[in-house]
Amino acid sequence: MAQKSTIYKAALNISDMDRGYYHDHHLTIALHPSETEERMMVRLVAFALFADEYLAFTRGISTDDEPDLWQKSMSDEIELWIDLGAPDEKRVRKACGRSKRAVIILYHDKHLIWWQQNQHQLTRFENLDILQFEDSVANDLLALSQRSMQLQVTIQDGDLWISDAEHTVLVKPKTLKGY
Repeated sequence: MAQKSTIYKAALNISDMDRGYYHDHHLTIALHPSETEERMMVRLVAFALFADEYLAFTRGISTDDEPDLWQKSMSDEIELWIDLGAPDEKRVRKACGRSKRAVIILYHDKHLIWWQQNQHQLTRFENLDILQFEDSVANDLLALSQRSMQLQVTIQDGDLWISDAEHTVLVKPKTLKGY
């Protein structure tokens, strides 16, 4: 019998001073059986970083034709496609072709090898941004992970602080391309 996803609930209070975006989001996040808790928390940070009322989690890891997060317009056009990790070049091409803007977030040092191997091919995509989180961030986010989370997110000067009542994690996204 197939394992079912584990459901997490997150209440995010986002204060993004860089974009002038201040909003509360109440999210339901499915942790796929093949996904790590670290990766799920990186998805949550990606949501906070690009928060918008139309940004949504997708079936992500369990499907090839959807990103981890996306933002669609009222006419169902993909405005923003966000993938985590090191997708193959075919997937990047699909993301850039189907969306107005595509973002890849690298969150482990091993993803830097992917970047070094693919950066020359990826520079041709004008609507592609690539961000890197420090290798320790995914692990640090585990301190915040609970089945029900109340999190405060502050974004200023490109840095993101995410905290609960006991812990705070600083995420300093590094731009490798675009953004």
